Amino acid sequence: MTQQDPARLLDGVRFAFGTLTVLPVRVERWDRAAARVGMLCAPLAGLVVGLFSAALGGLLLLLGAGALLAAVATTAVPALLTRALHLDGLADTADGLGSGKPADEALTIMKRSDIGPFGVVTLLFALLAQVAALFQLYEEGGWAHGAVAAAVAHVSGRTALTLASRPAVPAARPEGLGAAVAGTVPTRSAALVAVLVICLAGGAGYGTAGVPHGVLAVVGALLVGELLLRRCVRRFGGITGDVFGAVAETAVTAALVAFTLG
Repeated sequence: MTQQDPARLLDGVRFAFGTLTVLPVRVERWDRAAARVGMLCAPLAGLVVGLFSAALGGLLLLLGAGALLAAVATTAVPALLTRALHLDGLADTADGLGSGKPADEALTIMKRSDIGPFGVVTLLFALLAQVAALFQLYEEGGWAHGAVAAAVAHVSGRTALTLASRPAVPAARPEGLGAAVAGTVPTRSAALVAVLVICLAGGAGYGTAGVPHGVLAVVGALLVGELLLRRCVRRFGGITGDVFGAVAETAVTAALVAFTLG
């Protein structure tokens, strides 16, 4: 390890937390080297978000609140910690995909500040699915089951972003977050991160949801995120910051739903 390696790692961690959360982290380097390490560290940012959300849900349960309120709180915390940017990206991407317009016009629609009907409906069902899944997990398995699911889901969502940053995925625009991170993460490194997350999720599920549930939740989340990613690349010509948000939020939802199955 060279003397520059710890500095590069720190710059990457700052990039990950500075771009994927609203935590008070100053991004000192905005270049492709920092983006590469940052996207490799994206699951770590997801873990912090997931733990904060699980902590509030657990606190409410401890204070006597019902499982439904705990589920709503657990869903609300990630929105606050990301300034709802991932949810906004999901809505904008849904509007772009549903517009039926050519790629350049669809990208223009996605940049608008308003949300269209496709975006509203997609947000509604995504949040309802997350709340319903967490409610079932808290109700049937207690706080530990819901907490593990929340943490694994948000790690899975950010792991999907690591995979979305591989060289095979181009940027749709020459500017923005998509352009900053597109193609920065080597395919082998992205795959290693995904395998590590799958193994850790299996370990996290041990004693609560079960090892198979943890593994299948991550695998399912990454597959669903990949399907959406490929659809967006075909439709828009590449990724944008909105697409990143949509991929993360979709993967999170898929992981939570997977934990309720079986």
